Amino acid sequence: MFRRVAVTGIGVVSPIGIGKDRFWASLMDGQCGVRPIDTFDPTAFPTKIAAPVRDFDATSYIDRKEARRNDRFVHFAVAASRLALADAKFEIGAHNAAAVGVIIGSGIGGLATLEEQHRTMIDRGPDRVSPFFIPMMILNMASGIVSIQTGARGPNNAVVSACATGAHAIGDAYRVIQRGEAVAMLAGGTEATITPLAVAGFSAMKAMSTRNDDPLHAVRPFDAQRDGFVMGEGAGVVLLEDLEHARKRGATIYAELAGYGASADAYHITMPDPAGDGAIRSMTRCLKDAGIQPDEVDYVNAHGTSTPYNDKFETIAIKRVFGEHARALAVSSTKSMTGHLLGAAGGVELIVCALALQHQHVPPTINYEFPDPDCDLDYVPNHARRAGVRLAISNAFGFGGHNCTLAVRQVDG
Repeated sequence: MFRRVAVTGIGVVSPIGIGKDRFWASLMDGQCGVRPIDTFDPTAFPTKIAAPVRDFDATSYIDRKEARRNDRFVHFAVAASRLALADAKFEIGAHNAAAVGVIIGSGIGGLATLEEQHRTMIDRGPDRVSPFFIPMMILNMASGIVSIQTGARGPNNAVVSACATGAHAIGDAYRVIQRGEAVAMLAGGTEATITPLAVAGFSAMKAMSTRNDDPLHAVRPFDAQRDGFVMGEGAGVVLLEDLEHARKRGATIYAELAGYGASADAYHITMPDPAGDGAIRSMTRCLKDAGIQPDEVDYVNAHGTSTPYNDKFETIAIKRVFGEHARALAVSSTKSMTGHLLGAAGGVELIVCALALQHQHVPPTINYEFPDPDCDLDYVPNHARRAGVRLAISNAFGFGGHNCTLAVRQVDG
């Protein structure tokens, strides 16, 4: 008998706010976190804009000495995890540490550290490379350091599936609790790759927007004039908890995590399947796992990257999964405000769904000005909307053809 799983804590570090309340208020206001890059000189780059996390002080969440020994993506993971635990009023101690685990992934990991240490080796020689270089760079350190910092001693690993990472991490943690291998899990994704090499690499792929003269309107999912994504950074971590355990301790329950579906396109290293086949199987498996019918879903937080292919093919997939009900769905892409958080996107966007259930509002897709005949659903254009949301799903798709869908629903009582 599988155990039911609740979302009881939310931790978010994003370009539009740190902490769930500021983050949600920014979503409702349609605020955009995109701005000109100022952490390095972007003059020679085709894309000169990004969505950074501002006003973040790592030492508010981790000791100064330890902060120096860890990459920014780990700082974000620790911060989001501490925020989730505090939000859930959940304490980890000797009585429960072995029953609390961590699965936090990153799409790329410590790229800033890699670039910095490579320069050090070239300029000053191999003996000047930091002894902390490898543990600072490898992406499993988000989970590792979170467990060290919080004392969680249960199941612990990391997931990497590009832009589906955060969603896969939450789905895998969901399974751990379902099987009774843990009482609670910190799960999600983190990313901090607004670096010269990352911007150069994604620019070379022609994947990013070059609307450099108008940063606030550069990300425009499903809009006919979309021209690519804008890179963001941050972390989204939830505390998942055995539902009965959460009820017994009187926890606030945002939602029940009710379904998890995953698939592979097996099509191309970066381009989604034009028929939407992988996305269709991901959503269908999620709905089947949750035991729900398509017409029960009220809201879809779309992957919605603002790239020409993704938005068109995701629309095709949604229409094929939901049939006539697709016209009744609210479908929005919060990447229009946060930018694309890569490996952190799935975690942050599952949080959006949980908050939509709590507040009975759905966030908008901002910058929607020019309808695209290939994208013809209700994308909640430009303004948040009050709506009855009892069940929502979140899509996350990654390079390599990785697809993941998560479902959350209200818990009666």
